[in-house]
Amino acid sequence: MIEIQQALGADIIMSFDECPPYPTTREYVEKSLKLTLNWAERGLKSFTNHESQALFGIVQGGVYEDLRENCARELIDMDFPGYSIGGLAVGEKKPDMLRITAFLNDILPEHKPRYLMGVGTPADLLNNIANGVDMFDCVMPTRNARKGSIFTRYGKMIIKAARYKEDLRPIDDKCNCYTCQHFSRAYIRHLITMNEILGMRLTTIHSLFFYQELMQLARQAILEDRFDTFLAEMLSVLDRIVE
Repeated sequence: MIEIQQALGADIIMSFDECPPYPTTREYVEKSLKLTLNWAERGLKSFTNHESQALFGIVQGGVYEDLRENCARELIDMDFPGYSIGGLAVGEKKPDMLRITAFLNDILPEHKPRYLMGVGTPADLLNNIANGVDMFDCVMPTRNARKGSIFTRYGKMIIKAARYKEDLRPIDDKCNCYTCQHFSRAYIRHLITMNEILGMRLTTIHSLFFYQELMQLARQAILEDRFDTFLAEMLSVLDRIVE
C-alpha cells in the first residue's frame, strides 16, 4: 500500500490503519489499536521518498483517552512527519469528538501538522481548529450541496424550500463565488428540484468556495490573535437555517 501511494506521487500518504466502529467494546478497540500500530511501523519502514512526500501516522483509540494517548505516544516515538486523528465522526456524540481532539492537543507535537479525518461541518472545523487541528477532509460540503443543503455565512440554506421559488437574490450576497455572481436562489432551486446536474454543480461550487473562505478567515483571525472572538461570532450563526 505504501509503495503504491509513493508510485502515485501522493504528497501526503496515510499509514494503513483499522478504524473501529462506534459503538464497540474497549476490548475490540485495544485489539484494533495493536494492529494499527503494527501497520504504522511496517509502513514507515517501507516508506522511502522522504524528500517530496510525507507519511502520516494515524492516532486511533476510540473514545478512550488512555488508548488514544498510548497510540499517539507510540507514533510520536516512530517520528512521523505528521499525525492524523482517525476514528472520529463515526457515530459518537459531538462532545466526545471534541473531548478527544482537545485531549490530543496537549500530546501531539506542536511543530508537526495534525489532520482530523472525515470532519465535517463548518462548526466542526472551527471547534477543532480551537483544539489544535490544522487539516481536514470531508465529503459534507459536496454531498450536502448536491442534495440542496448549502452552507453560508448566515447559516444553512435548504434551497428546495418553497420560499426561494421567486427569490432573485444570490445564495449569499457577500460571496464572490461563480454561483453567487451569476445565478439566483430561484433558478438554483428550480435546477435542484428538477434534478438538473447544473444545479448540483452550482451548489457544490458555492459550498467549496465557502469552506475555503472560512479557513482563510480562520487563519487571519489566528494571525491577528482574535480567533476566540471569531469562533464565537461564527458559531452563533453557522447552525441557523437561513430564512
